[in-house]
Amino acid sequence: MAGIYIHIPFCRQACNYCDFHFSTVLNNKAEVIEAICKEVHLRKDYLEDKTLNSIYFGGGTPSLLSAQELENMMNALKKEFAFSDTIEITLEANPDDINAQKLKEWQQQGINRLSIGLQSFNDEELKWMNRTHTAAESLFSVKLAQDKGFSSITIDLIYGSKFQTLSSWEDTLQQAVDLKTKHISSYNLTIENKTLLGTRHLKGSEPPVNDELSSKQFLLMIDLLENTGYTQYEISNFGLPGYYAVHNSNYWLGHHYLGLGPSAHSFNGISRQWNVKNNNVYTAKLLSGKPFFELENLSVNDRYNEYILTGLRTIWGCNISEIERLFGSQITAHFRKIVHLKKDMITEKNGVYTLSKAGKLLADGLAADLFIR
Repeated sequence: MAGIYIHIPFCRQACNYCDFHFSTVLNNKAEVIEAICKEVHLRKDYLEDKTLNSIYFGGGTPSLLSAQELENMMNALKKEFAFSDTIEITLEANPDDINAQKLKEWQQQGINRLSIGLQSFNDEELKWMNRTHTAAESLFSVKLAQDKGFSSITIDLIYGSKFQTLSSWEDTLQQAVDLKTKHISSYNLTIENKTLLGTRHLKGSEPPVNDELSSKQFLLMIDLLENTGYTQYEISNFGLPGYYAVHNSNYWLGHHYLGLGPSAHSFNGISRQWNVKNNNVYTAKLLSGKPFFELENLSVNDRYNEYILTGLRTIWGCNISEIERLFGSQITAHFRKIVHLKKDMITEKNGVYTLSKAGKLLADGLAADLFIR
């Protein structure tokens, strides 16, 4: 099994924290979609005839797509790839794009999972983030999607903003639980340099993220969501039984995936590829037959580091037998030596190493400690 990610690089306006590739110039959207459809054909052999268990339309704002644009891409995919009977097809949507007609169009094209970017239930926070929707629209959009037959919905939340307290974050989480969505993704706010928030921070008009408060919010989130039936199957992802995201799981479990569209990344087990991060350049190269991506072949050490970085973040952890099988005895000895020093942060059961609750606060740093340089 394998997955496909399609990057739709358009937004109506820029959120102040986002450093993903996007453009607010929409007049070349049709040309970019045409180029993506061509890329589908050009990259049809990348996954080596593996059946697709996931397609994910991300961005950017895929809910900006017209019905015809979405249909064109789905038809291109169906022509070149085999779909599993239980394929998960996810579309990211902004709350203010969701209406009954859009939901019907998405269902007609096989979309069976929505990722709705709520981010917050607080209008002050949403305005500060430069989001295009209100808290009321957040609640309405989820309930409408549920009423129209979408049983698999995930919502995105952000914690760590300057407006949040521990108490207000608890209220946000409770509102999320009350919506009864099957999945919740929640991310700690980070201040990236090439964003409006980053610019403000450099000028001194925005404070840094309060790391101590963010840590408390993270631990509160784990307790509250797990006490209401969700499982934290990955650092930032919580799902009810049977509703772990296939798209997310493919990535964290090291399965192969093909990325289509400007800036999209691909992985086939032996190399990483990434498409050019410019809409006009991407389109011109695709339509003229010129190379449109860069490639990095992965050494054994690179693949081990990737395995540690992704596996350690999940409930499936890092399996010592798999490390031995995939990377050999020398790398296994290195792992054993370092992980022994982290026993308060990384726990072991039946040869599988996972993060303790305290370790989850330091996930990336612990993974880096286990890397081979």
